[in-house]
Amino acid sequence: MIDRTHALQRFSFRFPSDVRRLVAPAVIILGLVLPLKVSGDENVPCGGPFPFFVDGLKAEALASGFDQPAVEEFFAGVVHDPDTIRRDRAQGIFRKSFIEFSKLVMAEYRIVQGAKFEKDHSSVFDRVEDVYGVQRGVLLSFLALETDFGLVQGDHNTLNSLVTLSHDCRRPGLFRPHIFAALELFRRGDFDPAGTVGAWAGEIGMIQMLPSDILEYGQDGDGDGRVDLKSSTWDALMTAGRVLHELGWEPNQPWLVEVIVPRSLDWSETGLGHEKTVAEWMDLGVRLRTDQRLDSSLTASILLPHGRFGPAFFALDNFRLYFEWNRSFVYATTSAFFATLLSGSPMYLDGSAPPPLAEDEIRRLQESLRSRGHDVGAVDGIVGSRTRSAVQAEQVRHGLPADAWPTLELLDLLS
Repeated sequence: MIDRTHALQRFSFRFPSDVRRLVAPAVIILGLVLPLKVSGDENVPCGGPFPFFVDGLKAEALASGFDQPAVEEFFAGVVHDPDTIRRDRAQGIFRKSFIEFSKLVMAEYRIVQGAKFEKDHSSVFDRVEDVYGVQRGVLLSFLALETDFGLVQGDHNTLNSLVTLSHDCRRPGLFRPHIFAALELFRRGDFDPAGTVGAWAGEIGMIQMLPSDILEYGQDGDGDGRVDLKSSTWDALMTAGRVLHELGWEPNQPWLVEVIVPRSLDWSETGLGHEKTVAEWMDLGVRLRTDQRLDSSLTASILLPHGRFGPAFFALDNFRLYFEWNRSFVYATTSAFFATLLSGSPMYLDGSAPPPLAEDEIRRLQESLRSRGHDVGAVDGIVGSRTRSAVQAEQVRHGLPADAWPTLELLDLLS
């Protein structure tokens, strides 16, 4: 299971804003006002003594229409989970480069497992393709990276994790709505506050979905009257197909295709911010690596995860939806490529890319980019999409090959 919560799904279950205003950022107990902190995230209450924070959640639940017995039962056993906080602070796997990360997770055993899983559940994949147009390789990749095809779904109490991360003031606005979504699932009989377990960040089931997303997109694929993403392959895959469909997946269209790029290419035209038709790229000398057929009228970007000397891909419209599932550049690209590998494409060509910068060097580069007005997001030592865009802009400004790959040469120029 991959730690991926700095890039959780964008969907969330929200109560009306006037209900939120009913819950002040303080809890009154026996006449004492016990203040909570207020995060910068939409003025979301957070912090303070944990029991009083839970009392604030109860008050919000009651104000939004949940009945008191259900609220009391739901929150009865909730406790702070320090391991959730520890894991939230230690997501170092996303600091790996695409080649490092992808070769780590695209292990041979996952390829073997994937072939067996596809064979065992072929009728489910057929149904998802028929209804939503989402190819089986795409679904297999998500299953592989998220939970090893359902084998590793996590062992953290989901409610404890969600309340702990909402109490923490780092990103409370991201997690708080999912507490009330879980409460709604509990009211419907689909969530056990004491027994539901999953990932440390509150995700549940084979495809690791948060409660709000389960409420909105959950599918009863097997027709038993319940949405069970933990043990029903039909429910899990039909739900995943629906999520991608709702995001705008173009039915039965490609997402990532490996290409060979000429050394004469204008590197400043590469990256997700630049698009041409496949025909236009081919006029510039770009070629498909394999003999697969690709509609020349499709729009694509040239993606260079390791710069001009590493692997190269056509990133098509469906590829962009991977960032809605997970906003990590490395995770999204790995998941997309693994989907092509599980669909029968060969392993990508490594090329001869120089090694990535060390984490402290990337932080220094991000600081320099930020000081020049670039939005790189957090200075975290991770080469994400915003850092890559800023690198490319500075490469153009300094007359360097603008392939968005951070180098010591650029770091020295900006230092």
